Amino acid sequence: MRKMTLTLPDKLADQFAKRVPARERSRFISEALSEKLIRRERRLIRACEIANRNPDVASLERDLDMQQDGILKCWAGAPMG
Repeated sequence: MRKMTLTLPDKLADQFAKRVPARERSRFISEALSEKLIRRERRLIRACEIANRNPDVASLERDLDMQQDGILKCWAGAPMG
């Protein structure tokens, strides 16, 4: 467990204090934050899946992979130190 200090807008802090008992606040925030992070991760995964189906994106990725391969080969022969 780690303690953290958060800043909330006054109106939200007031609503939170009125609606969630003091002994339940940490758990409430933990659960709410976890749910929000899961939703964000799902949106990111979905956006990646959509982008990966786009032929223009696939072409850009191939180009970047080829450039990266060239850079890595160039660096592989560079002197160390």
